Amino acid sequence: MIESILAEYESFSWAMALGITVIYIIGDALYAQYTLSVANRHPVSASNASALIHLMYALGVMSYVGNYLYIIPIAIGSWIGTFLLVRRGIPR
Repeated sequence: MIESILAEYESFSWAMALGITVIYIIGDALYAQYTLSVANRHPVSASNASALIHLMYALGVMSYVGNYLYIIPIAIGSWIGTFLLVRRGIPR
């Protein structure tokens, strides 16, 4: 098991991890916007947010399929994104 983690760490890129974290912070903000757009019945805004969310999250999935250690920045980005939105308040 330790050998497997070390092998994954060798191909781990901190720049990629930072990018993934930022993508998931933005993704959580878009998810909040999507939810508001659906609740307020704004189909174009909801559809645009949905498309961007899926595109961004697909990049995350592709990264951790290649190296499961990228799940860590995904979780961190999601946590930060949700925390910031809840703390700041969701814009209307």
